[in-house]
Parts: sequence; C-alpha cells; structure tokens
Amino acid sequence: MTQDTSNEGLTIAGKTYRSRLLVGSGKYRDLEQTRLATEASGADIITVAIRRVNIGQDPNAPSLLDAVPPTKYTILPNTAGCYNAKDAVYTLQLARELLGGHKLVKLEVLGDEKTLFPNMPETLKAAETLVKDGFDVMVYCSDDPIQARMLEEIGCVAVMPLASLIGSGMGILNPWNLKLIIEQAKVPVLVDAGVGTASDAAIAMELGCDGVLMNTAIAGAKDPIRMARAMKLAVEAGREAYLAGRIPKKFAASPSSPMEGRAT
Repeated sequence: MTQDTSNEGLTIAGKTYRSRLLVGSGKYRDLEQTRLATEASGADIITVAIRRVNIGQDPNAPSLLDAVPPTKYTILPNTAGCYNAKDAVYTLQLARELLGGHKLVKLEVLGDEKTLFPNMPETLKAAETLVKDGFDVMVYCSDDPIQARMLEEIGCVAVMPLASLIGSGMGILNPWNLKLIIEQAKVPVLVDAGVGTASDAAIAMELGCDGVLMNTAIAGAKDPIRMARAMKLAVEAGREAYLAGRIPKKFAASPSSPMEGRAT
C-alpha cells in the first residue's frame, strides 16, 4: 500500500506548517477584507511588507496585526521596496525589533521599479549578511539554478524563484528551470511571484514545488475571498497529483478499459 504523505506539512527552518500556501497582506480594500481572505486561504504564513505596512511603527494608525494576529499566524516580514542590500538588511533588523526577536524573514532585493526583477548580486550580499546575523532567510530570486544553489550554500532556509514578474499574473513561464532548481535543492523551493489563477498554483505544485506564495492573484481578484479558497484547493490538489504521480505523455492512444477478457 502506498504511504499517504499528503498531509505531512511544509517544514521551514525546523518548524512544520499545515498549509503549503503562503499569502501576502497587501492590496486589499481594507483590513477586514485582509482578515477574511487570509482565513479563507488556510495559510499559516503571512508576508508583511515592513516598509509599507504598519505593524507597530505608528501607534496611532491601525495595525495589520489586528487583522492577522501573530498568535494565529506566522508573520513573515519582507523587504518589498528595497533596491540594495543595505536597505534590505536594515529593514529586517527593524522587523526583528518590532516583532520581539522574530528570525524568519523573506528577503527580496529588486533590480528596478519597472520589472521588479530580483537584483541577484545585492540579494546574495544581503543574504550572507542576514544569515550571519542569525536570521532564517527565505529568499526571492531569479529562476537561475546556479544562483539558487549559491543562496542555499550561503545558508538560506528556502529559495523562492519567480514564476513570472511580480503581479503580472502570467503564470509559470519557465517550468524547466524550476524543475532544475527543485531537483538540486535540499531546502524547500516555493514559487514566488507571477501566479494569476488557481491552475498556476496547481501546476507549480505538480512540478514538485514545496509551496506557493502569492498576493496579487488573491487581493486583485474580483472576489478575493473566493479566490483565496480556490488557491487553497489548488495547492492541495497539485500536491496530491505530484505525490500520486502522473501518467507519462505519449503520442499514442491507450484504451481506458482492459483489453483482456473482452466479449467477442
């Protein structure tokens, strides 16, 4: 009998999470919609852009942590909006202070405002500094297997190659590079950026990704709460399909019913 490993969870930096879907907290209409969509997604890890969202920096403004409390979710501070290693490191050090010594972070260092493509030299530099400073670094990166391996060798706890440009909704444009990264990695590989709909998330999981992170695909949908539920189901279905093992593609028909014992 095949062992059922569908519910084994996602382990990052020694901690296991039930959900393999990670969601962002930006772009929603208000904090109430953020709360409802996050609950519908079933996610355990919620990313927070420290440079853009109040989690205590302004005591006089509403805090995101009221909608997604750290008692219920693992908050994943990220460096969205940083374009060099120095700013990224400072931002996550600030997050550690605001969150009482929190170690798990998401690093992203962007190359320019038009593409939001990762600046890999600065990303590598920031990753090395943060790992030495005791952070558990999950890192947004290009879908380059060599760069992904370098980040893992530095000590990052997860690599997060983009499927396509942030917020583009274009889906997975280069599944072959993703497969190369997955095959070599000894840490979790999560698709980050570019997911547009549920089928994109399912494909990422069918390829063997350990998880998927998204924000715009849910928050930008006509009905974010329903889309959050769809993404939850898609990630679960994709994982089940990956574990089940798909049939090989071939250029020939194959009858679905057995040929032996036919009535003549």
